[in-house]
Amino acid sequence: MKIALFGYGKMGKMIERLAVERGHEIVAKIDVGTTEVDFSKIDVAIDFSTPDAAYENILNCIDNKIPVISGTTGWLDKFGSVVQHCKEQKGAFIYASNFSLGVNIFFELNEYLAKMMKNLAQYSVSLEEIHHTQKLDAPSGTAITLAEGIIAHTDYKNWKLDEPGNHQIAITAKRIGDTPGTHTVEYASAVDSIEIKHTAHNREGFALGAVIAAEWILGKTGVFTMKDVLNLG
Repeated sequence: MKIALFGYGKMGKMIERLAVERGHEIVAKIDVGTTEVDFSKIDVAIDFSTPDAAYENILNCIDNKIPVISGTTGWLDKFGSVVQHCKEQKGAFIYASNFSLGVNIFFELNEYLAKMMKNLAQYSVSLEEIHHTQKLDAPSGTAITLAEGIIAHTDYKNWKLDEPGNHQIAITAKRIGDTPGTHTVEYASAVDSIEIKHTAHNREGFALGAVIAAEWILGKTGVFTMKDVLNLG
């Protein structure tokens, strides 16, 4: 499989190493300053660029009939537009706030727990996420996905960073050292607490998941999620 990398930072370099180890070829590395892309050589694109670049990168891939995997956060106000464009052009697209296989299992566990806790009003839920100091956005896309999973199955209406209001999920975002990513969901009452946590030991799991998603999407048409890739429901 011939892969183009949109964004060639730390994540792009890690994806390159893992993709090559799995027998794939990196045929393009598109980063700041790249002006031309030869789409004729590309089987699938993986975008870990910047919020400013991701939207155009994804549209360009769809327009050129290239399946695209995106893990870039911070551009999701345009997500609906991308989905519509992908369907109109009969393209193939996967976005995930986190491609880690373990995190995507954690997402499912989070929703299952939320369903069980829905009618237990004595418990209040909160989220905490910890990342490295170079991470620009807060809260993380993973934390937002967790919050949305809870909202879908409970009476919570939305989330808020730090100080929540009524029917809002409190998210605490911390930036500490070179922490790859730790996410905790806690349901607390006056008598006890229930907590689930995912801790990434390094960033390799994120990169591997993106490569696996790229392998999976080849030859398909539509808008998919990691649930589809991992057959989680």
